[in-house]
Amino acid sequence: MTMVLALALACGPAVAGTRTAVFAFELIDTSHEGELSGPRADETRRLALITEELRRLVADDGRFGPVDLAGIAAAIERAAPLYKCNGCEADLAKTAGAELAMTATVQKVSNLILNLNVYLREAGTGKLVRAMSVDIRGNTDETWLRGIRWLVKNRLLAAETTP
Repeated sequence: MTMVLALALACGPAVAGTRTAVFAFELIDTSHEGELSGPRADETRRLALITEELRRLVADDGRFGPVDLAGIAAAIERAAPLYKCNGCEADLAKTAGAELAMTATVQKVSNLILNLNVYLREAGTGKLVRAMSVDIRGNTDETWLRGIRWLVKNRLLAAETTP
């Protein structure tokens, strides 16, 4: 599987795309504000915004073929948050017919300091294949979108970083 993954990632858009379960971004709020006030509506909306942007960017590139997760939505909901499920995203991805599981988090340290993370696991084995991260400054739609676009372009799809 690893060799197939490496070839699929390296070949670019000419390949049909590695079937990938692209799960929604999840928030890990370690800020004082989050501890006191809980989830914010604007940040919840931004999670959906950058999830859709991530899915669009990887689908447009063609190396990853996002699979439909609607059929396992209830299972995803039961397992959430996926960053705490001890690798269950690989099983969920396999159930959805994917070869890879792509999970993502936004870690909020403060209203100024946030970190976007994307992880790729093999669906069959649960093996972590790639992990990437970018720090952003500012808690706005613009900074979150700029961060995910940079991460996809310069880490996820960068030729020199593909396995």
